Amino acid sequence: MADLVITSPSNPRLKGLLALRRRRAREQTGQTLVEGYEEIRLALSSGVVPRTVYVCEELFSPAGRAGSQDIGTQAQLLTQLRARGSDVVRLSSAAYGKVSYREGPDGLLAVVERVGMPLRSVLVDGDRFLGLVSQGVEKPGNLGAMLRTADAAGVDAVVAADPVTDWGNPNVVRASRGTLFAVPVVSATTADVLGWLAGRGIDLVVATPESELLHTDVDYTGRVAIAVGSEKHGADDTLLESATHRVRIPMHGKANSLNVAASAAIVLYEAVRQRGL
Repeated sequence: MADLVITSPSNPRLKGLLALRRRRAREQTGQTLVEGYEEIRLALSSGVVPRTVYVCEELFSPAGRAGSQDIGTQAQLLTQLRARGSDVVRLSSAAYGKVSYREGPDGLLAVVERVGMPLRSVLVDGDRFLGLVSQGVEKPGNLGAMLRTADAAGVDAVVAADPVTDWGNPNVVRASRGTLFAVPVVSATTADVLGWLAGRGIDLVVATPESELLHTDVDYTGRVAIAVGSEKHGADDTLLESATHRVRIPMHGKANSLNVAASAAIVLYEAVRQRGL
């Protein structure tokens, strides 16, 4: 069967794609958007099969251009998507420009099922577990950056406690470079997260400037979850009071805190160093 072709930017189907930029629409439909070759490729390799892929071949990168994907490679990805059951819709450049949400688009936009799993489904097996908890983090870019670090560090799950931004936010997907689909992600209340950690014997290490204990002076080799708080206020009293350890990252400049994603990366990689991963 031939692919559906849409040439008009005012086509009603495109309005549905635009709606998925809003959190309410994502929650109502259970879907989200993924744009870009690398992001869609990683989603597919992680077992996430898009329902529909919107394609503008005019935007495919010319072969051999530095930093770009080869046209043949993008065509191969389309073949894989079709084989896995994804519908393909071809868009004119004007129609694609209407729904694209990133700078320098490469002509690939997919609709996927919203990611995330229940807290109870996170697997804790044996005496080693490494988790990351982000409490009240607001900026999608920070969540995405933490996901990239979590993927690289071999984190078992990333938990958003009292989340302000949902995992399906297209800017989280973009900032994560698709690693959103490679790491188990969860949303839950802080109270539920603390109960879950305690019930599984997982130590909670909270990063905060208000501590004398350095982040390098804690044992991360067992069951451990590293927690960071919001950009503005840091970890709240509930999280701090429940911490097994409160740790600080040494800083010698005039600012008393790091970007939350940078803080998470520093503490996570101390855990990686100790665990020999």
